[in-house]
Amino acid sequence: MSLFSMTGFARVVESAAAGRIVWELKSVNGKSLDIRLRAPPGLDDLAEEARRRIGAVLKRGTCFASLAVQREERPPVVTVNEELLGRLVEVAGRYAGRSGLAPPALDGLLAVRGVVEIAEAREDDAAEAAFRGDALKALDSAVAALAAARREEGRALDDILALRLSDIARLTDEAERSPARRPEAVRRRLAEQVAALLDSGRELDPNRLHQEAVLLASRADIREELDRLKAHVEAARALIASGGAVGRRLDFLAQEMAREANTLSAKANDIALNATGLELKTIVEQFREQVQNVE
Repeated sequence: MSLFSMTGFARVVESAAAGRIVWELKSVNGKSLDIRLRAPPGLDDLAEEARRRIGAVLKRGTCFASLAVQREERPPVVTVNEELLGRLVEVAGRYAGRSGLAPPALDGLLAVRGVVEIAEAREDDAAEAAFRGDALKALDSAVAALAAARREEGRALDDILALRLSDIARLTDEAERSPARRPEAVRRRLAEQVAALLDSGRELDPNRLHQEAVLLASRADIREELDRLKAHVEAARALIASGGAVGRRLDFLAQEMAREANTLSAKANDIALNATGLELKTIVEQFREQVQNVE
């Protein structure tokens, strides 16, 4: 399996019998799955089903989904209340010619409220249901296109993360081979530090001096940090190879690597080893930044 990025874009345009359907999907990084959907008035009932279909494919990230519909223009429906109009004509006829009143014109009668009603043309129930089905099919195509875009970017992330892990492994090996870690180098530094304590002029307890020497030696030992870094690198490689939604676990491993790199740098008492530790911290941070994009 391959990795998936959390960023991507897809746009699908479909022509249906009742009009043109346009879906646009955009996803960005997010700690969990957050779907934000916008649909035209009258199609709000599609939102729940659309979220379900998007959530069945995406596992993490913030997804912005928008539906635009361009329906074919249809003439409005004009309805005449003939019963009301007839009553008005009857009443007008009775009063026609009285007191000099002129008989009402037809346009005047049609202007009376309730005589004429104008409404937008609407599809019948079957046609409307078919249109909603077409809209959801178009959404499926858009979700598939978005997933493909996220997969393609995931392949690029795979290469970047593999390179960063190789750098981390190389620097870990470099730290392990550092001359500063050789027993004779450690003994020499301990001897110098103990000599400095003895030259301070203070009277020191031999047992306390021995304890201080042991403490100095343990602080200079980076064996555990090196072992854990190697283990984290192998675990990260296994996760990447497994593919799927592994972003959270990779982020945890990146945090652990950063912790070990910081400790290694803090323990380094040699210029070359300290430089390796600083470079290791930089590469681990770069690794973690890229991991933020993994689903």
